[in-house]
Amino acid sequence: MLKPLGANQNQVTSSNGTIVLMSYETPVAAFIPGQGVIRTSKKWSATTSKHINKWLQQFSPNVTITEVYQSVLDNYQVEITLR
Repeated sequence: MLKPLGANQNQVTSSNGTIVLMSYETPVAAFIPGQGVIRTSKKWSATTSKHINKWLQQFSPNVTITEVYQSVLDNYQVEITLR
């Protein structure tokens, strides 16, 4: 399911409950059931960083947010696209 959040930002929810924040066409953060919340360690623009931080607020302070390589998030994008 695709949910527009604002200009050039969308939230994609897969059938298994994974929720991915997309900036343009790039996954930049995600909630993965049973694993938690992850965010990219790659430094994007100031605007994308604001979008990520705002989106992550819904999970804090109760959830640990783990930084991961961008390639990890890219793999979640592929899984969602194929479903």
